[in-house]
Amino acid sequence: MDLLAIAFWLLAAVMILAALAVVSARNPVHSVLFLITAFFSAAGLFVLLGAEFLAMLLVIVYVGAVAVLFLFVVMMLDVDFDALRQGFARYLPVGGFVAGILTIEMAVVAVSVAQHGAAAKNAAPMAASAGVTNAETIGQVLYTTYVYYFQAAGMVLLVAMIGAIVLTLKHRAGVRRQSIADQVARGRRTGVRVVDIKPGEGIAS
Repeated sequence: MDLLAIAFWLLAAVMILAALAVVSARNPVHSVLFLITAFFSAAGLFVLLGAEFLAMLLVIVYVGAVAVLFLFVVMMLDVDFDALRQGFARYLPVGGFVAGILTIEMAVVAVSVAQHGAAAKNAAPMAASAGVTNAETIGQVLYTTYVYYFQAAGMVLLVAMIGAIVLTLKHRAGVRRQSIADQVARGRRTGVRVVDIKPGEGIAS
């Protein structure tokens, strides 16, 4: 067994275990950390397949933006997780039904790939341009054909980030908050006080 096969099985095993830990961990913060581990393992698999751009996109977008955003939201929101776990048994039948549908779909896809796998392998791959890397080819497709879809995905991430910030900004009694308008309107008369200090005396606050 060569090094590529060892790396593939190692990364695949780590990704599967991390994915199982995401749904089985009791602490939501631990679930997000396991999710980041699964994303990194998937990025390693993309690198082994020669899709460096997809690996970089997975790390930057999902790990650097989405997963970290989830982590900060979970850590900063004051959520009563014990109350959320009380409704687990009530939603268990619905979750089992959805999981069953997903299992059937994956089984159908696996059988279809097994039946038509030989024909797909014999198909001629797309010819790559000489002197053009994988990242350059994907960049040409993204920024020419699918540029508007790519920008729409960026807007969705921006709205998600703003929504997370709005959720974490809670007004609580007794907590002093920053007033941007007062800071901008502050001038010399309101911000500077000239005090005549006598020798041996301090400044009374």
